[in-house]
Amino acid sequence: MAIAKAERLMNLALCLLGTRRPLSKRELRGSIEAYLEAGSDDSFNRMFERDKDDLRELGLVIATVENLDGETGYLARRDSNRLPPITLDAEEAAALGLAAKVWQQARLAGAASGALQKLRAAGMPEAEEAYDAERHSALEPRIPVHETAFEPLMLACRDRRAVTFDYRKSNAVRPETRHVEPWTLECWRGHWYLAGWDRDRGAERVFRLSRITGRVRSRAGSFTADVPDVVTVRETVESWAGETATRTALIRLRAGAGYPLRARATSVRELGDGWDELEIPYGHGLDAWLVEFGPDVVVLEPADLRADVVDRLRAVAKG
Repeated sequence: MAIAKAERLMNLALCLLGTRRPLSKRELRGSIEAYLEAGSDDSFNRMFERDKDDLRELGLVIATVENLDGETGYLARRDSNRLPPITLDAEEAAALGLAAKVWQQARLAGAASGALQKLRAAGMPEAEEAYDAERHSALEPRIPVHETAFEPLMLACRDRRAVTFDYRKSNAVRPETRHVEPWTLECWRGHWYLAGWDRDRGAERVFRLSRITGRVRSRAGSFTADVPDVVTVRETVESWAGETATRTALIRLRAGAGYPLRARATSVRELGDGWDELEIPYGHGLDAWLVEFGPDVVVLEPADLRADVVDRLRAVAKG
């Protein structure tokens, strides 16, 4: 069945590319054997429409033209289906291969794979040829996409559609409804973030996707705020997470736990009894990050950070 369909698509593509004038469905049916064998007009029409959609999805530009008699005809003009020569050097080919692997867990996986196949058919070097496999085989980029909100938000960013969702802040007992004009998505430290314009607050905001609860709903209407040329998602999140801190905090950390905290620590001292003492940079948002480590972290100082962490833990405990 797969071979028969591939042959039918090839014959239809050749007919559409080889004609100088638009061909009607009647003419195409008389030129392609598989269409002649269709049991009825309805069966042929369904088969033709599916084939036409499949060819368009594969990248063939099919024009629809109405003749003087009002009959619809189809053709694929060669000038609309011809790309300029694609020349990629070894580094560019390898970069494209790595970029395609990033999206293996998202809906873009099929599109990325198909695009690579077309480029390789046009002569793009294989990634193995482009880079020394022994030196680069360990480079396997992955961006995990576990949040159900990722796909609708990705499409909303692409189509410039406003969205509504329920969002629960780390120190909140219950979620709040947000009305957002989404700009872009970015992954940082294994978490996905959305940057956009919060209509209720009238300001730019960044939202962590794992804190979105329920379904993301689209809203009609155009954006009310201009989309900036450069959206600094990572810089904003880094600032909230204390990456640009000018102070330090002293915490106790259970031995064998909290490796991200250990990686940022400016000093580590063993306390015994399964605990270590760490000095880490302290900035806005550090309290929310420390809460994620639960009972493995105890804040010693400063007092305001300790109080913020305790408040967040109490809010979580209340559920």
